[in-house]
Amino acid sequence: MLKAKTNESRLEQLKELLEILADAIDRKPGARDLAQLSKQYRETIREIEDIEGAGDNDDEIGEILGNRAADGKPGAVRKDRSGLR
Repeated sequence: MLKAKTNESRLEQLKELLEILADAIDRKPGARDLAQLSKQYRETIREIEDIEGAGDNDDEIGEILGNRAADGKPGAVRKDRSGLR
């Protein structure tokens, strides 16, 4: 049984949760459970990035998105190229 560790920081707790979610996803759950786990996984990543300050563009994707936003192109998908109309 997993016990909550109140002596850890929020960031440490979120990183531990991320590992638990990743393990659950790796076990290939059913479609409904996978959807919920994936959503929670993404939300947990977002929270970790918020705490760590992931907006510093320290990776290639972050740099590209930062450059697009600076150029006034905030969307990552161009509708004319993606088939979305």
